[in-house]
Amino acid sequence: MIERIKQLLFKNTTPKQTVIKNTFWLFFGNIISRLIRAAILIYAARVIGATEFGAFNYALSIAAFFTIFADFGINAVITREAASDKSKQERYFSTALVLKILLGIIIGIILVIVYPLLASSITSSQADANLVATLVPLMILVVLFDTLRDFGASLSRAWEKMEIESFVQIFTNLVIVIAGFIAISQIPSGRSLALGYIIGTGVGMIAAFIPFRHYFKNPFKDFSFSFIKEIFKSSWVFGMMGLVGAIMLNTDSIMIGWLSDIKDVGYYSAGQRITQLIYIIPGLVATAFFPSLAKSYQDKEKFSYLSKQEIYALILLAAPLSLGGIILSKSIISLLYGSEYLPGATAFLLMNLTYLPSFVATVLGNAVFAIRKEKVLLKYVILATLGNIFFNLLFVPKWGIAGAALSTVINQIIGLIYLHLSLAKEADVVPKFSWNKILLPLLIMGAVVYLLNSIQVNIIITLLIGGLVYFLLLALLKEEFVWKIIKSAKKLIAGENEGANYNN
Repeated sequence: MIERIKQLLFKNTTPKQTVIKNTFWLFFGNIISRLIRAAILIYAARVIGATEFGAFNYALSIAAFFTIFADFGINAVITREAASDKSKQERYFSTALVLKILLGIIIGIILVIVYPLLASSITSSQADANLVATLVPLMILVVLFDTLRDFGASLSRAWEKMEIESFVQIFTNLVIVIAGFIAISQIPSGRSLALGYIIGTGVGMIAAFIPFRHYFKNPFKDFSFSFIKEIFKSSWVFGMMGLVGAIMLNTDSIMIGWLSDIKDVGYYSAGQRITQLIYIIPGLVATAFFPSLAKSYQDKEKFSYLSKQEIYALILLAAPLSLGGIILSKSIISLLYGSEYLPGATAFLLMNLTYLPSFVATVLGNAVFAIRKEKVLLKYVILATLGNIFFNLLFVPKWGIAGAALSTVINQIIGLIYLHLSLAKEADVVPKFSWNKILLPLLIMGAVVYLLNSIQVNIIITLLIGGLVYFLLLALLKEEFVWKIIKSAKKLIAGENEGANYNN
């Protein structure tokens, strides 16, 4: 049994087993590490208060928004190209590493110089501007360390060895939590929380590069100017996709801080942190599938099958998460952050409506990139960017943080429609659903969760029972996809080799 588990979780045997293994490790590493990190964020939010917590998130949003240009799709290109042609792996790695370090230094210097000049115009008061200004340089280091750590993980993804990335993720967040608790216990402030993040992400960056340390013996040996053009040729559009993600995740906080105040950023960030934890699910699934998609982009049948399976799985997950989050929005905020953060409950309720469009759009975006149709995404980038700014300007002055959440919902739906129409020209990726076997479990789950919450059953127990009811009903009704997973899991545990049949 132990050998079979090792075979399943640490070796790549068949395409299906590799996807399952990588998905497991990505989920395990990210969920465990995010839960670990959530501990320090919840503790910090309660101890330092909404104003300091809002300033921390505002500074992080500004740093993340600008330092996206330090990556700008480079990590994704390294994963794709290294997976497609391993003979060029070291040259891509060395060239991209030099590029990322130089870009990071340049952008960091520009932001440190420019932000003080803009601070008073993008915050609602001088006091808020001064508070955030002390945190921005620290958060630049956090984001740069984290993007370099993710760069180290890009080769793990290319090798389809996500277990390496998983261990690094967990280790990084353990260091963040330990350093953060120590710093905040000494001086409760946003600056102390930032210091914990700097230490953790810095150590994590070093850990991520250890498996590839032989590249650092002479990092300029395999550097190639010709590869710079190759990297930017593919990365710029995917980088624009990353920019959209940065806009979607960070513009809300920046515009709330500008149009409202830093305390409202704290309220909004409380719910947004939970939502971002949920958002890792489609990202992890897409990351696990991406190497296989990149290899199969010329085989339309295989490519279509993998995309449909990925979308189907994510919709099955998004539906109960969205419904459960809507029903329990106030209870979740109160449990995690305390009554001080209840003004953010309505915004959090609306954020739960984004799961379905966000989950599917993540798959479609990766599918477009995998078939090397990056330019198709350019209009999506422009549409999402302008839309998010427009709807925030329209809604935030009137409805505050709830308006910012509504803006995100509308933009994600518009973006999903565009991506679907664009990809439909290249491949059929729309799965067929057994709606009669999905809606009933979903409605029963919602009723159970509502009932348990109304009689004040512990929120954790309510969530566990709700999820259990949903998936048990899917299994009892023999919903096709879930039943297929159950049978595949039994075969894998039993050690049966399923081969590479993508129609089973």
